[in-house]
Amino acid sequence: MGVASGIVLYMVFWFMTFLVALPIRIQTQGEAGKVVPGTHDGSPQKHHLKKKAVITTIVAAVLWAIAAYIIITGTITVRDIDMFNRMGEP
Repeated sequence: MGVASGIVLYMVFWFMTFLVALPIRIQTQGEAGKVVPGTHDGSPQKHHLKKKAVITTIVAAVLWAIAAYIIITGTITVRDIDMFNRMGEP
């Protein structure tokens, strides 16, 4: 795995993890009882974005390290997941 592909893989893991973490522990304006006029009750009151970004960075780094290890060592290759033997014999 090259440097550029490693960075791209990390960014994919980061954004996927961040999108999973976004809806966790959001306090809406409706739950807080302070709805700003012109907004929806489901609009976030407290979103904890900085904390979520830090946690996302750590989780993405761990996931990236596992994936990079598997890719670099060749533990799982494309031929391992070729169920229909379309790639032929090595």
